[in-house]
Amino acid sequence: MTITFRIPASGTELVGFSYSPSMEAVLSLHVLMEPKHHPVQHAWVRAMRKLSPALKHEINALSFAFRTYFPEFFFPSPTGELLSFEDELRRLRSADPELVQLEFAVALGAEPLGGGSGRDTAVIGKPEVRRRLGEQAVAAGDQGLARMLLDDPVALLERFLGMVERYWEEAFSQEWRRIEPELAKSVIEAGRQVAEGGLYTLFRGLWPEVRSDPKAGRLWLDQPHEHEVEITPQQPLVLAPSAYVWPHVRVNCDGPWPLGLVFPASSIVREARPRIPPAQLTGILRALADDTRLRVLRLVAEQPRSTQELAPLVGITEAGLSKQLRVLADAGLVERRREGYYVLYRLLSDHVAALAPSLEAFLHDGDRSATD
Repeated sequence: MTITFRIPASGTELVGFSYSPSMEAVLSLHVLMEPKHHPVQHAWVRAMRKLSPALKHEINALSFAFRTYFPEFFFPSPTGELLSFEDELRRLRSADPELVQLEFAVALGAEPLGGGSGRDTAVIGKPEVRRRLGEQAVAAGDQGLARMLLDDPVALLERFLGMVERYWEEAFSQEWRRIEPELAKSVIEAGRQVAEGGLYTLFRGLWPEVRSDPKAGRLWLDQPHEHEVEITPQQPLVLAPSAYVWPHVRVNCDGPWPLGLVFPASSIVREARPRIPPAQLTGILRALADDTRLRVLRLVAEQPRSTQELAPLVGITEAGLSKQLRVLADAGLVERRREGYYVLYRLLSDHVAALAPSLEAFLHDGDRSATD
C-alpha cells in the first residue's frame, strides 16, 4: 500500500519549508526508544542516561505515541512561520480534543480510524473500538492512561505535553540551540536545490524511502494504508528537515493537520553517508574489474568459503585463486579468518554497500569542481 501525493506542474509554488522545535523533540524521543535504528544519534542516546528517573518513567509510559507512530498535530505549518517551543505548546494545548483523542488512538494501532479519506472522530464512540482501545492502552501503559484516552483526551494531551516540556527543560533546549542552525542551513540548501534543478531533484535525494515520477507529477511512499492526496493552494505541502528522523522519513496525508514530509537534514545525510577514501575507491574499482574476481565475490557472498572450496568452483588453481583473493582483500572487499585447518574468506558487505554512494559522491564532487 502507498501514500501518493499528486503535484501539479506549478508544484514548486505549492511547497513550503519549515521546521519545528517540538516536532524535533518528539522525534528525538523516538530515537531514545529505538536506538538500533538510529546509529548516527547514539551519542544523544548515551547522553540521555542523565535524565531524571521520573522523566524516564514518563517517557516510557507515553512511548506508545511515538515509538512507531508520530502524532500528526506536531507537523509544522505550511506557512513557514517558525514558532518558539513555548508558542508551539500553547498552540497544541488548544487543539480539538476529539482530533487529539483520535491521534493517540491511531498511535495505539487502532485502525481503521480514517486514513485515506481524513480522520473520522465518530469511530471512537463505537463500543468495540472503545473496548479495543482500552485493552491496548492498558497494555501500553496503565489503567489511568486508558481512562484518559477514552474519557479525558485533554488530560492525556496535557500529560503528554507536560512530559515533552520537562524533557525540553532537562535536556533538549540545549540540543535545539545546537541543531537549529543546521536545520536552517538545510532549508537554504533544499531551496537552492529546487531553484536550480526543480522540485524532483530534492525528492530523488530521498530515494528509496520516497519515490517520484516527475512526468506523472507524483511522489509516493510505502505506508500501512492506501491514500492519494492532491497538492493544491488550499492544501500545500510542507517539507521539514530534521536532525532526528534519519534514516526514515515521516509523512502526513490526513487533514486537518498540515500535509507534510519530514526528511533528514543535509548535515545528517552527509554524516551518515558511507565514505571510502579516493585511493581505496580506485582500488575497489580495479579489484571488481575482473570476471574471475567477481565470480569469487558472488560465491563468498553466499557463505564463507576456503581456497580449496573456491578453486574448483571458479575453475582455476589454488595458487591462481590465492592471487585473486589477495587483490580482493587488499581492496577491503573480503576478509579471512581461520577455522581449524581451513582459512575461510567472507564478503565485507558494508564495504560493498558503501561503494555506490561513494562513487556517486566522487562524481558529483567532480561535476561541482568543473563548474567552480
